Amino acid sequence: MSSVRRVASVIRLRPERQEEYLRLHQAVWPEVEQTLRSANIRNYSIFLHGDLLFSYYEYVGVDHAADLARIAADPHTQRWWQLTDPCQESLAESGSGEWWKPLPEVWHLDD
Repeated sequence: MSSVRRVASVIRLRPERQEEYLRLHQAVWPEVEQTLRSANIRNYSIFLHGDLLFSYYEYVGVDHAADLARIAADPHTQRWWQLTDPCQESLAESGSGEWWKPLPEVWHLDD
């Protein structure tokens, strides 16, 4: 049985695209949601604070990198990102290969 890996990240939401981004997320495509589920992503949330988007999910698989690659290869997800990526501005370090900036976990209260 695999353990749960908590993943958090942040990205800037372009203020002029905020309305569009929020509208898109009122109806995330079912195919995109299914791809996330099949890639062992659970409890995925995105929060908004000012112009920052904070995401959190729990990964329950055994090969996070391979599952992320499967998500990135999915045609529905690729089309979804074509709509959402222009709304965002990456805060990740240049050359890191990341779009959303990964955040280190500082503290966690277990059950």
